[in-house]
Amino acid sequence: MLLIGIFLLLIIGFIHSYLGEKYLLSRLFKRDNLPKLLGSDWFTKRVLRFAWHLTTLAWWGFAGILYVLINPSVHSKNEILIIIAIVFALSGIVSFVFTRGKHLSWLFFFIIAATSYYGVTYS
Repeated sequence: MLLIGIFLLLIIGFIHSYLGEKYLLSRLFKRDNLPKLLGSDWFTKRVLRFAWHLTTLAWWGFAGILYVLINPSVHSKNEILIIIAIVFALSGIVSFVFTRGKHLSWLFFFIIAATSYYGVTYS
C-alpha cells in the first residue's frame, strides 16, 4: 500500500508544479495589481513561485520517507533524517536562488538541514 502512496506523491508533485506554472502562476503574474513588496512586484512573484514549488519538494520528501518505511531497518531513523536534510537543503537553495537571498526562509531551511544532518552524524 505504501508503494501506491509513493507513486501518488511523486506524480501529484510533478503535476502540481507543472500545471501550477502553466495555468496558475503564469496567469497570475500577468496581472498588474499584485502587491509590491520591497518596491516592486518582482519579489512577490518570486516568493509565490518558490513557495509553490516547495510544496512539491515536501511531497517528494514524504515519498522518500514512505520508501524507507516500506522495509524499516536499524538505520531507518538516519535514513529519514538524511531525507529531511536533503529536502530542507534543497528548499534553502530554492528560496535563496528564487529571491536572491531577500526572503530569509533560506537561512532557517539550511539550519534545519544542518541539524538533521548533525542528528545522523552524531547519533
